[in-house]
Amino acid sequence: MSDSADPRAIQARQWAQDRLGLEAADFAPASADASFRRYFRIQADGQSWILMDAPPQQEDSRPFVRIAQLMQGAGLNVPRVLHQDLQRGFLLLSDLGKQTYLNVLKPENADQLFSDAIDALIRWQCASVPGVLPEYDRALLQRELSLFPDWFVQQHLQTEFTAAQEADWRAVCDLLLDRALQQPKVFVHRDFMPRNLMRSEPNPGVLDFQDAVYGPISYDPVCLFKDAFVSWPEADVMAWRKIYTDRARKAGLPIADDAQFAQDFDWMGVQRHLKVLGIFARIRYRDGKPHYLQDAPRFLRYVRAVAQRDAPLLPLLRLFDQLGLQA
Repeated sequence: MSDSADPRAIQARQWAQDRLGLEAADFAPASADASFRRYFRIQADGQSWILMDAPPQQEDSRPFVRIAQLMQGAGLNVPRVLHQDLQRGFLLLSDLGKQTYLNVLKPENADQLFSDAIDALIRWQCASVPGVLPEYDRALLQRELSLFPDWFVQQHLQTEFTAAQEADWRAVCDLLLDRALQQPKVFVHRDFMPRNLMRSEPNPGVLDFQDAVYGPISYDPVCLFKDAFVSWPEADVMAWRKIYTDRARKAGLPIADDAQFAQDFDWMGVQRHLKVLGIFARIRYRDGKPHYLQDAPRFLRYVRAVAQRDAPLLPLLRLFDQLGLQA
C-alpha cells in the first residue's frame, strides 16, 4: 500500500498512533469485507490492535459500537472498542488474532470448534430482548430476497422473469417469508459463519456483527452450518444441528421439535442463500469485486437440495431449471 496513494490510511494511522501514544508502529492491512469497511493491524512493543476504517459516507459505525457492548454483556468474546471517532469513521479495537475458523477448520477439529461456536450462539440468543435491535420483519426479509432477481437474474444472467416465472417466484417468496416469521424471535447476528469467527481465547471470537437484528431463531444456526465459503456433508450438518437444538432447549430457548426445526432451518437457509446470490452479484457488478461469485455454485446446490425434497418449493426448482442454474 502506498501511503501517498491512500490519504485516508495516513489519517487513520496517525489517529490510532496518537490514541495509543505511539510515535511509530507497524501498520498493515488485516482484512477487508464485502462492505466499504477495511481493517488494519497495528503492532508495537509486542502488542497489537485493530484499526477499523469505515468511511462515514458509506458506513455507520454506531451500530458496531452498540452491538459490541450488547454482545460483551451477553458473555461473547468480541473486539473491545478502545477509542472511537465516529465523525471520521475510525475505531480502534482489541485484536482477537489472525486465525479465523475458515482458516483452520478441518474434519478433525470441526466438532470442537463448532461446539464452542454453538455455545457462544446460545449465549447470544439467551440474551435476547425485544425492542433492542431492529426487527427482522417481512419488509426486510423481502428486500433481501429481491436481491436475487434484481442482481443475480437481471445483472448476472442478463435476463428477466417471464410472467409465469414471476408468479412462481412470488409464491415461493410468500412461503419462505411466512415460515420465517412464524419462528420464535431472538437476537440474530446475521452472518454467524466461520469467516466471522476467530479461534481465540475464549473461543470463538466473534466479528462482523454490526447488522444484527431481532428475528427467526434458525437464522444464525443455518449461517454456521451451511456456510458461504465451505460446505459440509449433510450428515455432519444434521449432527451439529441436533447438538444445537439439544443445548438450546436445555438453555430454555423456544426450540420446536426436531422435525419442525429442521424444516425451519432448511427454509430459512433458502431465503439466506437466495439473498447471498444476489449480494455476490451486486458486489461483482456494482463494487467491482468478482471473486465472490465463484462461490455461487455452493448456494445453488444448497437451494436445489432443499427444493428437491420439499414439494412446496418445487416452483423454485422449476425456476432454477428454466434459468439454467444447475450448480
